Amino acid sequence: MMSGRHRAGPDRPATTTATAAPARRGTQAAAPRPRRRPLAPLLRTYGGVIVILIWGLAPFYWMVVTALRDRRFTFDTTPWPTHLTTENFTDALDTSSNNDFLSAIVNSLIIGAVTTGVAMVLGVLAAYALARIEFRGKFVVTGIVLAASMFPGVALVTPLFQLFGDWNWIGQYQALIIPNISFVLPLTIYTLTSFLSDLPWELEEAARVDGATRGQAFRKVILPLAAPALFTTAILAFVATWNEYMLSSQLSSDATEPVTVAIARFHGVHSFEEPYAAIMAAGTLVTIPLVIMVLLFQRRIVSGLTAGGIKS
Repeated sequence: MMSGRHRAGPDRPATTTATAAPARRGTQAAAPRPRRRPLAPLLRTYGGVIVILIWGLAPFYWMVVTALRDRRFTFDTTPWPTHLTTENFTDALDTSSNNDFLSAIVNSLIIGAVTTGVAMVLGVLAAYALARIEFRGKFVVTGIVLAASMFPGVALVTPLFQLFGDWNWIGQYQALIIPNISFVLPLTIYTLTSFLSDLPWELEEAARVDGATRGQAFRKVILPLAAPALFTTAILAFVATWNEYMLSSQLSSDATEPVTVAIARFHGVHSFEEPYAAIMAAGTLVTIPLVIMVLLFQRRIVSGLTAGGIKS
């Protein structure tokens, strides 16, 4: 009997083991492999992000396209810029049609800066008390703050108009700043309370052991650690004040109206003409600074939003 060969029979030809083995290996190597789809994981990961970006940026993109388009082609549905011109921006800044847009921008900056500053000072003090100090009725105060943030602003228009009218405040800055503070302050307190409550107590206690008072520990220890959250909250408060329209349309005058009211009251060359292209240009001029600010400080904003989210 031969060692490397099977015994041949009448119906079975002789084959070698060395010949059969490569045949099996060749059969395995020839088996089709499943095709890889590199786009599938990318779509699963970034598909939702792309949809959200399109949903959020499409109105802004269309506003910019309309602002750059000749007013005779305002209602053109071409999705890319055509008949480009800068006349709409000139019309938005022109004061011949009683559109004092630059003064409105200054008014919005004044109202937003004062509102944000006062809200941040009051908000950080209230948030520190709610997060770091134990006192009776603490949860009741927190609930009142949250309830105030959910109160509909439209219900305040009539009582505020009557109250400020009795005080002769209609058309003055304080009639716009005080209501905005009441709207922004709950957001400020809630955001900062959530962050300050996650800061380690040991740092403040170590400062107190070294002889610092509670106020010194707050200024020299807590505030530097809370800088990202403070920065983020200030930006959110300023943007919320910048975009407010409802109360400003009723409580402002020509001398104190913010940009939201000024854009809504834009006049065309003729009384029956609605300057849609100029309105889009004004909206672009108002939005672009906010977009640039967010892009420049996006790292601080993200760090402030995520700070305190993970407990050590």
